[in-house]
Amino acid sequence: MRLSAALIALLVGSASARAQSSSASELCGQAGKIASELATISGLKLRHAVPCDFITKEKVNEFLKKRVKQVAGPDELRAEELTLKKFGLVPPDFNLAESTVDLLTEQAAAFYDYDKKKLFITETTSAETQEPVLAHELSHAIADQNFNLGKYIRQGRKSDDGATARMAVMEGQATWLMSEYLARRLGQSLKNSPALARMMSRMSETSGQFPVFDQAPLYLRLTLLFPYTEGMLFQNEVIARDGEGGFAEVFQQAPVSTQQIIHPQKYFDHSVPTFPTLPEPHLPSGYKGLVGGTLGELDHQALLEQFAGKPRAAEIAPHWRGSTFELRENKKESRLVLLYAVEWDGEEAARNYFDAYREALGKKWKKLEVAAETPDSLTGAGDDGRFELRRTGAIVTSMEGLPPAVDLKNAPPTGSRPARSAPGSGLAGGHIAAQSSRVHHPSH
Repeated sequence: MRLSAALIALLVGSASARAQSSSASELCGQAGKIASELATISGLKLRHAVPCDFITKEKVNEFLKKRVKQVAGPDELRAEELTLKKFGLVPPDFNLAESTVDLLTEQAAAFYDYDKKKLFITETTSAETQEPVLAHELSHAIADQNFNLGKYIRQGRKSDDGATARMAVMEGQATWLMSEYLARRLGQSLKNSPALARMMSRMSETSGQFPVFDQAPLYLRLTLLFPYTEGMLFQNEVIARDGEGGFAEVFQQAPVSTQQIIHPQKYFDHSVPTFPTLPEPHLPSGYKGLVGGTLGELDHQALLEQFAGKPRAAEIAPHWRGSTFELRENKKESRLVLLYAVEWDGEEAARNYFDAYREALGKKWKKLEVAAETPDSLTGAGDDGRFELRRTGAIVTSMEGLPPAVDLKNAPPTGSRPARSAPGSGLAGGHIAAQSSRVHHPSH
């Protein structure tokens, strides 16, 4: 979601409440030594010292509330929220802005502000996690000094799913360097221990100590953690193949999809997403495009896990090839239409997804009335109007929320457009930049 990514990206030090305690001074005093060791590990240049300060959780929360109003207008907030609700990924009464602020405030341990070139650590960060947190944030600072994180993020905004992949590069590399820093203190290294890398990647997982996170919708929980967990494993694979050069490679040749993060070989092979054509709803006058974008493998993994279970998600999601969506709205009629298309790597995978999405429709709506059904199509009515679900070859399309008068003769998709920038903003563009629930932050 672009809102959450923007919040993270625009955090600034003006919200800090400076604490000149001896512990704060002592911790920040270690920054230079830790940064030098991280630079040695990565081979990246530490061009100058990184300023460090403390900030209260109250000030973080206060700042985030103000920043919501600055980075996303009411229309953008509404479009983001409606997209999540239309796919059934959050409850009907879900408030995106409030939930984002609450999640980020709870998860905040520290953040690096790449505009002010300064890092902040929250005063509530436990003593045992302060050094790892500092290492993580200094890793961001070093990356920023070498590759300009603000520019790196802006360059990825043409694709929702691609923006999330770039977030995984940033957080994954910082998590890997933090983990390698800690491992070396114990005489170990992630470079020769894949098992240790997998174990360290799971440090971001919660264990019941974060109630806001634990009660958040599954989609938000999965996308919060993704940049840290999968991002770290992705960085580990790049380093295993390309050595020290892998730290620069992921910034100089950024991954273009979450699929490339989940399956690093697709990054090495330069496998790019497709953009399947949306179905044509033949809507009457009065409808305007509200928001559109791309959905990646991560989004489909979350959707499948929520409605079909984790095993089926693990079975189907890796076969994703590309997906697009658009919401069209008729404000006068208070009607919102979802147009959605997803391409898979073969007809069998498409059939499996068709069946799973059919189940999802029945679970996200209180009622589902079937008008006609074949093995490859389903038409009828749900809570928000008429719908049509269809499979044609390896492509599954859905139109939902159609008005009664719409002709449901849905023209089958014409295939996939060549990979290009997705239109507009939408569901997957950046997501919430995940905070590691133990040692991380709303960071960049």
